Amino acid sequence: MFPIMLLLGACTKDPLKQLENDTDTIQNYLDDNGLTAESTASGLHYIIEVEGTGGHPSLSDEVTVFYKGYDLKGEVFDETGADPVSFPLANVIQGWREGIPLFQKGGRGILLILSALAYGSYPPPGIKKNAVLIFQVELVDF
Repeated sequence: MFPIMLLLGACTKDPLKQLENDTDTIQNYLDDNGLTAESTASGLHYIIEVEGTGGHPSLSDEVTVFYKGYDLKGEVFDETGADPVSFPLANVIQGWREGIPLFQKGGRGILLILSALAYGSYPPPGIKKNAVLIFQVELVDF
């Protein structure tokens, strides 16, 4: 019960309205940029640009990635730079826990993450409240 409350508490007072707003925002972004994405049942949108090989990671894996995170205006809030970073997949935002396993080793693509699957109403410095986030990701290893 607590994880459900935590997820619902991560958004505005009306989580269904926030979900609708985020979904519309992502679709408008895709349309405006001539992109086509797949989506999951939770509303995570993703684009696989390079398939990769070697299987998909699971939540129990430590993953090594290059990434760049930015908002819908293209303002970068975080990126890896020249060297990839490694971390346990289970310790990141829900959008990554769901999205990274869609990639295979060596795969590259884009995750468009609803605010409820990111930081919701409680973002870290540099990210706006209830922001849809975009990540360019390359799964180096797991």
